[in-house]
Amino acid sequence: MLRLSLTPLLVLVLGVSLGAAFPHDTLRKGCRLSKYQNIAQEEQKAVDKMRQEFVNDHKCNTRLFQRKWNAVDLPMSDRAVLVAAELNLTTAMLELPASPGFAEARRRPLDFFTQAREDVRGCVSVDPSHQPSGRLRHWLHRLQAADSAESAACLRATTVLHVLRVLDNLRCAALQDKC
Repeated sequence: MLRLSLTPLLVLVLGVSLGAAFPHDTLRKGCRLSKYQNIAQEEQKAVDKMRQEFVNDHKCNTRLFQRKWNAVDLPMSDRAVLVAAELNLTTAMLELPASPGFAEARRRPLDFFTQAREDVRGCVSVDPSHQPSGRLRHWLHRLQAADSAESAACLRATTVLHVLRVLDNLRCAALQDKC
């Protein structure tokens, strides 16, 4: 079941590993991420409320979001690819069946992350000459490995607990410079 829901994520990861990125370290024409430079307080509160409502009763060993680097440390082309992968994972995990209380709490954040994912997809273009940095390439490999090594419940718990970091990385990608 998990493999079917993460198919778009795996397609993105494979595309990135083959060289998907932004040409010349800039965003594509028509890319509109500027609205994420200042994420509305209501959206941030809804995401935080969802995170607090989440009941984590899974013992997970995945350290997917524990990195020695931040999105700001990446070039702009890699930042957007990172955010696209994080948004794909986040939406896939939030779309999984959930208890009624969490299902209600996740509704608004899921809508927000789904829209952000679509906006970021509009910014990603294929440039075969670009290769992601070693840091990003290593993390994308870990993400791909986590899909087969971890349960859906564990991946969801890890993703929900780190959802505020996804918001920060989205903001960082929208700024197009140091954030």
